[in-house]
Amino acid sequence: MTGPALAQDGTFIQLEAQPTTAAAITRAQVYDATQDNVLGFNLGGRWNAVVIGPFATRDQATAALRVLRQAGIAPDDAFLTDGERFAEQFYPAAGATQTEATPPAAPDAPATDVVGSVVDLPAAPADETVQEARVSEQALTRSEKQDLQIALQWAGYYDSAIDGAFGRGTRSAMEAWQLANGYDPTGVLTTLQRDVLTTAYNAVLDGMNLQLIRDDAAGIAVQIPTGVVSFTEYEPPFARFGPKSDALDAQVLLISQQGDQNRLFGLYEILQTLAIVPTDGDRQRGDDRFEINAVGPQVETYVMARLSDGQIKGFALVWPAGDTARFSRIRDEMIASFATTEGVLDPALARPDEDQVIDLVAGLEVRKPRLSQAGFYISDTGTVLTAATTLDNCTEITLNGSDAATLIASDAALGLAVLEPAQPLAPQAVAAFQTQVPRLQSEIAVAGYPFGGVLPAPTLTFGRLSDIRGLNGEEDIKRLALAAEPGDAGGPVFDNGGAVLGMLLPRATGAGQVLPADVSFLVDSETIIGFLDQAGIAAQITDSLAFMPPETLTLLAADNTVLVDCW
Repeated sequence: MTGPALAQDGTFIQLEAQPTTAAAITRAQVYDATQDNVLGFNLGGRWNAVVIGPFATRDQATAALRVLRQAGIAPDDAFLTDGERFAEQFYPAAGATQTEATPPAAPDAPATDVVGSVVDLPAAPADETVQEARVSEQALTRSEKQDLQIALQWAGYYDSAIDGAFGRGTRSAMEAWQLANGYDPTGVLTTLQRDVLTTAYNAVLDGMNLQLIRDDAAGIAVQIPTGVVSFTEYEPPFARFGPKSDALDAQVLLISQQGDQNRLFGLYEILQTLAIVPTDGDRQRGDDRFEINAVGPQVETYVMARLSDGQIKGFALVWPAGDTARFSRIRDEMIASFATTEGVLDPALARPDEDQVIDLVAGLEVRKPRLSQAGFYISDTGTVLTAATTLDNCTEITLNGSDAATLIASDAALGLAVLEPAQPLAPQAVAAFQTQVPRLQSEIAVAGYPFGGVLPAPTLTFGRLSDIRGLNGEEDIKRLALAAEPGDAGGPVFDNGGAVLGMLLPRATGAGQVLPADVSFLVDSETIIGFLDQAGIAAQITDSLAFMPPETLTLLAADNTVLVDCW
């Protein structure tokens, strides 16, 4: 039976409930090895019941439950149910038949070979009997038992505490592992089975040659995969270990520097800009430590750092994407072995030379956006107007290199887009759109980022208003005599009084025509105001015609203009 369950008549014995269907199926298979009429039902939510039944009468079910408990098959908390909560049946598989359950016969003698709630089956692995396996298991140390729980957890069968106590959860995990690997589900691993499990657990480390290295210059001791990485150079605050070959592009960075909480937080922010730290994944930052679990299409990266006694120390593991099992094992080994010794990296270990590049931080490439352009604030909470361009295809949009933003309105025909910051901002200046018709040949200035994010503030480029219409007489754009760069697109075009005449459009490409370098176009303020009104955004306007010295206009532009990065 599959799909929605039919109404069930009779009484059932609910043996146990599991939080996942897969776990419930495994447990049902364990019971099915010795019992008839084992069924599995979803309980209408997260839990899934493993039951035996139905029995014709409640008395039969009560007697059967008593026998199953005496045999050690039914857990102490098993109970009778009428099946009213049963929803979809998931066990047995489609096509199996269901009959009325027959109460099991009482055993001739109490079962003596019982572990937890599971009866040992007659068949046992060839290397040991069940009793011999139990004896060899008792000889394990607590640490060795914890290692087995870790291996079961890694294999996907155990999700409880690593405590070295083999309770019901561990026994169930062992049964599930045995069943999945072709062994009898006894709940007790033989010596051979323990070896098979731990060998599989450690197989991902073959060739990694994990060794404890001690770097006295960095004051760090940690296990690293010396089979695939080797020391490259010191670039404080990093000691870098690069890939040994092209076969596996892995890296390890040891982090070591003097510092306080401000410097720890600064390091955390700087790491987010590196190409080796993808933007997706969990981040956690506390008062004296941080962790980054970054996942991207090319690499997985784990970074941790701690502040203690004025010293910041940690490490980063960079690994090719798609090899998560090996990455996770090496990461865990590094975390467990990480220890600090005296000393931090001396900044003088790497002296400046002619190879310095602004796109590198301590020799590591900075993550660069796919597109950079200008925008400007149009509200007191930091809403930004910019050029539409290709913003629809951005995975992430940031303002001024750090503030995340989302696209909330756009018009491809007009070339306009509105961005909303994830957290409200407090801009120093908000654009006031000029409603007066500007005078031909009047001086104008565009604020933008012609060099991308290289400069910390926008650059003003001065020019003149050539025409209040486009080349084909378009009423919504104006022509400028101004040599603009791609990074200026989306920026505000000011009149000589600081009011915004419009937004600079990207330079047209294609169509077999190339305009002179000093010809640019803007979307005029009237069109922008109409667009914003349709988007439900109130624009600030002015009809004042005034004069502002270039120095003052430069300050206004710095407060109003925004660097927009598309990642």
